[in-house]
Amino acid sequence: MRPRSLDEVLGQDHLLSADSLLRSAAARGRLPSVILWGPPGTGKTSIARALVSSCPPSASYRFVSLSAVTAGVKEVRDAVDSARRRSAKRTLLFLDEVHRFNKAQQDSFLPVIEDGSIVFVGATTENPSFHLITPLLSRCRVLTLSPLQPPHLSTLIKQASIDSQRGILATINATTVEIEDSAVEFLSLNCDGDARVALNALEAAATTAAARAPALDRRLYVACGDVKEALQCKHLAYDRAGEEHYNLISALHKSMRGGDADAAIYWLARMLEGGEEPLYVARRLIRFASEDVGLADSHALGHAVACHQACHFIGMPECGVVLAHCAAYLALAPKSVAVYRAFGAAQKAVRESAGQNERVPIHLRNAPTKLMKELGYGEGYAYPPDDPDGAASQTYLPSLLQGCKFLEWP
Repeated sequence: MRPRSLDEVLGQDHLLSADSLLRSAAARGRLPSVILWGPPGTGKTSIARALVSSCPPSASYRFVSLSAVTAGVKEVRDAVDSARRRSAKRTLLFLDEVHRFNKAQQDSFLPVIEDGSIVFVGATTENPSFHLITPLLSRCRVLTLSPLQPPHLSTLIKQASIDSQRGILATINATTVEIEDSAVEFLSLNCDGDARVALNALEAAATTAAARAPALDRRLYVACGDVKEALQCKHLAYDRAGEEHYNLISALHKSMRGGDADAAIYWLARMLEGGEEPLYVARRLIRFASEDVGLADSHALGHAVACHQACHFIGMPECGVVLAHCAAYLALAPKSVAVYRAFGAAQKAVRESAGQNERVPIHLRNAPTKLMKELGYGEGYAYPPDDPDGAASQTYLPSLLQGCKFLEWP
């Protein structure tokens, strides 16, 4: 069911409108080098292939596809050499999972993009800002794909059920396939915008329905139960090491900071249902307890540490409610960033001091040995329990920082 032209691509109207960069480039047969960034199953490979098929015959391109999972610099070099030998026809080199190439491997594309040997199209599910080198980004336009919406998936599912050449009828021994409306709705709502998941689940559901149908009846009926059995559970787009991981933990943190316990519990559930490690979330809650709650409720840190211990003791799924308990507590707690700001100001003072940082004042040094006592370590120190008046006038900061206020607290 892969789109054969740009007109068949679903759900990326912001990239494929009539006056868009890609359509204009394809119409002129002058394709640019681009990075296609988006979640799985949104059409990155399909758009790359459709660009080539949408060019006019007089400016056609040869499509060469590689995957960074299996290819290396040698395969890239071979593709470039082949492109140079075929000077009469330009080559579009498509590299899937481009973020898996290391810096040196990505460097290999720079000269061949620069001299026009190839048109480069890279596909990635990871944020290019973090995973692709700056020189490569400067030579390519980054285009962002969106997850497919339920109406797009519904259209795709219905098309797959009636297409006799590329759809279900091409793989199942049936003359017609009828899909229950509730099955289409359920599938389109539970694939998290991933067309590949939708089509795979549809094929599995059709296989189940075919096994249930009478031997001589070649009219296939796919019910909602077949789709639920095929999908098993809702598909969640989540990568514990990818951008969505950071997006969700950011949403959890900001929801707690804003005092919205409902949102905090929701984002927590999204992370745990996606397979996140509970101890990672617990560690972030500990950080939040000091960074955002701080001195406004010093018990919060103890609660967060206890939450981490509880998660360590009992694991998933039982510790989910412990994390929710702690997240709700932190969201509803009073907030103070005084300690967080004070520590940041102190770090800045240490890093930006002119020359070396001052040595510890002599009266604040400990003197555990005779030599250190003879050198004056600890001399003049006023011990507060014995000399409260002296301690009150005693200074504790280096001389150049006297009077500095890091912690703003009444």
